[in-house]
Amino acid sequence: FSTATDLADWLVREAGLPFRDAHHVTGRLVALAEAEGKDLQELTLDQMKSAHDAITEGVFDVLGVDNSVRSRTSYGGTAPTQVRAQIARWKERLT
Repeated sequence: FSTATDLADWLVREAGLPFRDAHHVTGRLVALAEAEGKDLQELTLDQMKSAHDAITEGVFDVLGVDNSVRSRTSYGGTAPTQVRAQIARWKERLT
């Protein structure tokens, strides 16, 4: 459940939940996924909505390792565009 934090962050950012509530919703979804032998991104939208009705299809954009990595677009983040920018910056600095 390596993207559970991404789910909680998404709930705060997109659904407007306080982090404490987002943490509880995420916990319920992790428990559901674990009980079903699935990863979070394998849950259906209806299963996600069973934990909170503000969850939309957009949540799947941050679930899964690849999506998680791509979603970190802030300076120094793990998104490929950010990594390339840091590589270019350091190449310039070191030459």
